[in-house]
Amino acid sequence: MTVPRTYNSPLREEKARETREAILAALLTLMRSSAMPDDISMEAIALEAGVQRRTIFRHFANKDDLLSAFWPWFNARMGASIKPETPQDIVNGPPQAFPLFDAHEAAMRAALHSRTGRQMRLATVPARRKNFSAALAPVVAALPAEQARKVEALAHLLYSASAWEVLKDYGGLDGAQAGETASWALDLILSAVGSGGAPADASQPKERRDDA
Repeated sequence: MTVPRTYNSPLREEKARETREAILAALLTLMRSSAMPDDISMEAIALEAGVQRRTIFRHFANKDDLLSAFWPWFNARMGASIKPETPQDIVNGPPQAFPLFDAHEAAMRAALHSRTGRQMRLATVPARRKNFSAALAPVVAALPAEQARKVEALAHLLYSASAWEVLKDYGGLDGAQAGETASWALDLILSAVGSGGAPADASQPKERRDDA
């Protein structure tokens, strides 16, 4: 019995990589220009990428699979992949990332406000939580679990595209200014926690002061 030989050509592998990159880049182009990114079709992506529709399905099982791959690819393309290893990485993150968000503003806003964008971001949440928890562990180790969770939640908020957008739209800041502001707030919070302070427990009534 003759066993068919398998041969992985380096040229074939490179071509497959280039095709996958072209498909992801096509989705990015369409997200930048579409007023309704949720309605971007596989046909439109194939046309923009210069491939057949069936070619997309050789690389991605379905649209959800494509979207799940897009968000981390997009972050890496911007140079804004969020993988902090230390508390200082989290403090330094927004000044590095937020100006990059400015450079890709249309796609960032599409990712924030479209159903497909939310799907892309939510797919990254488990890994993001794990990374932030590990990075913040030296700072929050002495805190009660509930307070540690609040500090981690604030870190997620301030080092996020949502914070970038709010600081731009409500604060009138550009990306660089927004990054500096978020970093300043993170430094205040983590410094307070690290020096023995902790977020106030809103569930406890404040002590009443009777001024003489």
